[in-house]
Amino acid sequence: MAVSTEPVADLVMPPTDHHPHPYHGPTKAEVLAMRKEYCNPAISTYYKEPLMIVEGHMQYLYDETGRRYLDMLAGIVTVSCGHCHPKVTAKIKEQVDTLQHATTIYAHPNMPALAKKLASKMPKGLDVTYFVNSGSEANDLAIQMARLYTGNADVIAVRNSYHGASPSSNTITSHSTWKYPVNPSGGIHHAINPDPYRSPFTGTPEEIATKSANDIKELIRFSTPGRIAAFIAEPIQGVGGTTHGAKNYLREAYAVARDHGGLCIADEVQTGFGRTGDHYWGFQNFDVVIGQRLGGAFRQRCQQIDAHAHIAGLHDHGMAGGCGDPRLRLVVKAGGADDMDDPRLGRQFRQHGGDHRRGEIHHRLRRCQQGQRIGGEPDAIGLHAGEAAGIQPKIGMAFHFQRAAKRDA
Repeated sequence: MAVSTEPVADLVMPPTDHHPHPYHGPTKAEVLAMRKEYCNPAISTYYKEPLMIVEGHMQYLYDETGRRYLDMLAGIVTVSCGHCHPKVTAKIKEQVDTLQHATTIYAHPNMPALAKKLASKMPKGLDVTYFVNSGSEANDLAIQMARLYTGNADVIAVRNSYHGASPSSNTITSHSTWKYPVNPSGGIHHAINPDPYRSPFTGTPEEIATKSANDIKELIRFSTPGRIAAFIAEPIQGVGGTTHGAKNYLREAYAVARDHGGLCIADEVQTGFGRTGDHYWGFQNFDVVIGQRLGGAFRQRCQQIDAHAHIAGLHDHGMAGGCGDPRLRLVVKAGGADDMDDPRLGRQFRQHGGDHRRGEIHHRLRRCQQGQRIGGEPDAIGLHAGEAAGIQPKIGMAFHFQRAAKRDA
């Protein structure tokens, strides 16, 4: 591969009509001092000189000096429709003026209305939604439902995956940097990652995907009683570096799981709600068919689980309280879901991200690749662009594509 020594020029952000409000709060030094003294040590900041963000508007963030940044992580994959989107904030204000909170032991239209809307976006048969408080809790519940339904305990996950940090979901996460040595992980098994750039297998991406799916068979054969509760995977690994296998991987992996009694769980925390551009859910990019025979549980960024009714019926113990609060939080989610139906948003995802070889971000990543000893293609599916080919833009909360650093294999 030819190596260029020419620098990659900084991008210039377009003009905006938004003017941030003057900031009159504590200084950044005071805020950092308070964090250090009073906040838990698990939280951290990016950069030697941390950013302090005090305002957001659509795709932009502003620091205490009024300087504007382009948020390329969407609040760490949370703000799908932009910061302070007028449609969402209007719904929040309307709801706060009417009813702020009440528990699920009372009826209210917001929760069932949103659950119905989500069911319309799901494959046929995935009709029942559990609203929970975090992604970790969603995965905990999905695994528990799979075990209840199948009567089996063993779960297959994929190496390099991230599924949460709670004591239970931490066991299916496959990053040593995120795991603790105190969470028993009996019954959890991690299969070979189908990422063709870092696989122990050789061959084309499709051949590596097939070999990786066959590894699930070997895990089941040698590490379980021969039957499993579930196979869980991210359609596109997020924390693991925006990586995925060839299109045939999930289809073949799901078939193996079904053949051994397991349900299939698609962790859509980073791919759901249209962010890949062409499909509403990430697994749909990989030619996966969710059949009526298959029980599936899907987790999205709004922290929910969707399942077949006959599976959901096994998990019917009380869930009253703030969990699934039908007022304010669901108004926020409904506002975002409404905006995700806007066809212009999908077009934006495709235009700026694109499918592999299409899109502005792909071309920008190719420019970042110049001058680096990196083999492989930048990977971009919608807004999921990044390091599958070893490209690791240091963007943080960020604003500019900077010169890429080679990622250790």
